[in-house]
Amino acid sequence: MAPSPDSTAWNNIQDSDVKRALAEDKYDDCTACRVTGSAAFIGLGAYSYHTGMTNLRKQEQAIMKGPTKYKMGSRRLGIVTISATLVGIGVWRAIN
Repeated sequence: MAPSPDSTAWNNIQDSDVKRALAEDKYDDCTACRVTGSAAFIGLGAYSYHTGMTNLRKQEQAIMKGPTKYKMGSRRLGIVTISATLVGIGVWRAIN
């Protein structure tokens, strides 16, 4: 039984055809998607900073009395790092 021409058509694709198709297939994002995505990440970063610092201030006495070696400085650093990363992703999303 001979293979049909349609079943072996994928074997005839040249490397140059594939490279050309990939070069032409550039993803373009709409402006509304960029604005929404960047606003979401920036807002999430601001929200995580605000709520994290608020909760940290409320729990400061319990944290300082606790046996853990991670006191206020390292916890603040963690909150700032997470928040700055989220804001950075939002800014990157807006310009790329």
